[in-house]
Amino acid sequence: MAITLRPCMTDTPSTLSARIKDTATGMAMYMPIALARCLPYRWRVPAMGWITSRLVAPVAGYDRRVRENLAHVMPAMPPHKARRLSKGVSDNFGRNLIELYSPDEFVARCHDIPVEGPGLQAIREEQAAGRPVIFVTGHIGNFNALRVAMIREGCDFGVFYRPLSNTWFNRRYIAAMGTISQPMFQQGRRGMSQMVRHLRRGGTLAILNDLNAHDGVPLDFFGKPALTSLVTAEMALKFNALLVPGWCLRQANGLDFRVVIEAPLPHSDPVTMTRQINDRLEKQVRRNMDQWLWIHRRWKDATGPLAEGAAQKLRSYQRQPERGDTG
Repeated sequence: MAITLRPCMTDTPSTLSARIKDTATGMAMYMPIALARCLPYRWRVPAMGWITSRLVAPVAGYDRRVRENLAHVMPAMPPHKARRLSKGVSDNFGRNLIELYSPDEFVARCHDIPVEGPGLQAIREEQAAGRPVIFVTGHIGNFNALRVAMIREGCDFGVFYRPLSNTWFNRRYIAAMGTISQPMFQQGRRGMSQMVRHLRRGGTLAILNDLNAHDGVPLDFFGKPALTSLVTAEMALKFNALLVPGWCLRQANGLDFRVVIEAPLPHSDPVTMTRQINDRLEKQVRRNMDQWLWIHRRWKDATGPLAEGAAQKLRSYQRQPERGDTG
């Protein structure tokens, strides 16, 4: 299961032994999902949450990772509260997994999902005018329910994704993602070209901007520097696209969602806009602590050689307006 959290650009294993290992690992990862799929949907989702939080998370190290992240940004949190929160985080992660691999039932369940917030009307106006819209979101609640909801709103909703490191599992991941909505753009040169054409046609794109980004810059998240990609803001500026934070939050029954579309971010510069993205996501996470992916190593590379290079990149961005003033 842990491999599913390490997206990368690896090719298909080349040797027979590597292919056998890849297949065996992928099948082992998929086994809890296959077992849960034997249940009716209304039982399947909470069952997978329980399996992940009680059985998978302790073995895979998710509980420890959640507690480490919480200790890093919230050192005053009592240990018993951190342990309880780690169970809730893994439960939500497990529910996300089985919802993804139950695409038909999931889409049917989300058909009437409520969409609210000040950004909804702005999106409708941009779409009616044939102009591009970029949703910026994060691993909170269930991002895939946002896809379903906005397709119902008439958006030509494209998704930019990173493939998983296990080839056997990745094939099933892509198939499940593609069942929920199309088009999908894989990270890489080809996917980027497809995504650019999609935006130029006035399409809608969603990007999750809360991963540890090796090509990013150190910006605060929960008061600690975290390497954060500027690409989302840069694309919004390049294509003059509306940049709208959107969140899909799980409701108390554990099966349903609501979508919150915030007011669009004003265009300024990539660093300022990305800081605003982090700030808005942090507010949502603080309100829904157990729904964000605290399992992810969000602050992993905020120190060390990689961080030093990223800090230099940030300083160069911050000097650009000054050079413009003198020119």
